[in-house]
Amino acid sequence: MSDIAIKVENLSKKYMIGKARSGSFRETLSGQLNSIFSTKNKEEEFWALKDVSFEVKKGEVLGVIGRNGAGKSTLLKILSRITEPTTGRVELNGRVASLLEVGTGFHPELTGRENIFLNGALLGMARQEIKSKFDEIVDFSGVEQFIDTPVKKYSSGMYVRLAFAVAAHLESEILLVDEVLAVGDFEFQRKCMGKMEDVASCGKTVLIVSHNMALIQKLSSKGILLNNGRLEKWKSVGEIIDLYVNSINEQSSRIIGKLNSQHDDIEIQDILVNNSDSPHISLHQHQTNLNIEIKFFCREKLNLSIGAILYDRNKMQIGFFSPGHMQPEKFILIFDPGEHKIVGNAQLPLLNKGIYYLTIIVHLPGLIGYMTLDNAVTINHQGSPTESGFVFDQHKNGYFIIEGTIQQN
Repeated sequence: MSDIAIKVENLSKKYMIGKARSGSFRETLSGQLNSIFSTKNKEEEFWALKDVSFEVKKGEVLGVIGRNGAGKSTLLKILSRITEPTTGRVELNGRVASLLEVGTGFHPELTGRENIFLNGALLGMARQEIKSKFDEIVDFSGVEQFIDTPVKKYSSGMYVRLAFAVAAHLESEILLVDEVLAVGDFEFQRKCMGKMEDVASCGKTVLIVSHNMALIQKLSSKGILLNNGRLEKWKSVGEIIDLYVNSINEQSSRIIGKLNSQHDDIEIQDILVNNSDSPHISLHQHQTNLNIEIKFFCREKLNLSIGAILYDRNKMQIGFFSPGHMQPEKFILIFDPGEHKIVGNAQLPLLNKGIYYLTIIVHLPGLIGYMTLDNAVTINHQGSPTESGFVFDQHKNGYFIIEGTIQQN
């Protein structure tokens, strides 16, 4: 009997850009007229994946790493049978569970209890299996008080916590995870981390996509690095993380204004750290002051929260800056059209020598998760000459809050 759980051979996925999908007669006619009179509406091929091949043994945890747009989510959607590959083949030996877009299949008019059974069925769970795990799911989600309330009345955090709890308790041999461990508040993220550690230690085969390198390193034994749809490397997870981090460090410029989202009504204009607009700054050994200024532009009136997260080289979150502190989604402000800025000041805790990254985050009501401007600033800290990382015993949970104020121009 084969010990291979997942086998991917020459996998490719092509999309056509610039061509409207077929729909109503009006849309079809409009598309034909555009193709006749427009010289710009031409199809272009885009390969989200190109000739990707690898194997995962049973019980192995594989970390999938790469920049935004590298093809990570496309790979997991093909493995989950959400989309078909253009060429190549996939062999899966075992029952598959997917934690891709939590909340898919939830009906807003149904209660939390009813949605557990509905969502569980969509994920492939038998009714008896759902009943046997019902109390465990509710307890994990923390929404027991509101379990018989329609989910349309839930906050976004409650909604996502319940959806994650359902998906995380599905029994399977293969688990596919795509950046869903960033859901909910900080305390719930810790519960998610613990759940994933349990899953990884009980012999299941796991593919996990995340920008959190500490999580990838903790859970995975091997990793693959995707770049522009191609498999660049397939090695031990430590080697893959080093290759990825080094590629980020070699990035010479910062692209301001491009959030990893389709939301076009907010634009990051500038980021200043200690009065410098350089994407790479240095801090001296005894320098503890960190001043962050985020300038942004709203094209229309928006309700949102904006802030920043400080990471170490392994993508471990060590600092958080937002007027909403640990839960920015609960501190939403109204911004009129025009230019605005948020300013924060912090006395850094003791940081070891190493590279740190500042990521800008934006949260809008109704949006599950956050829009981010990843690695907007690289900070080279000349701290104590020990291994890179945060001295955790000086602050609760190894975390500090940067106090922030809002200035509207």
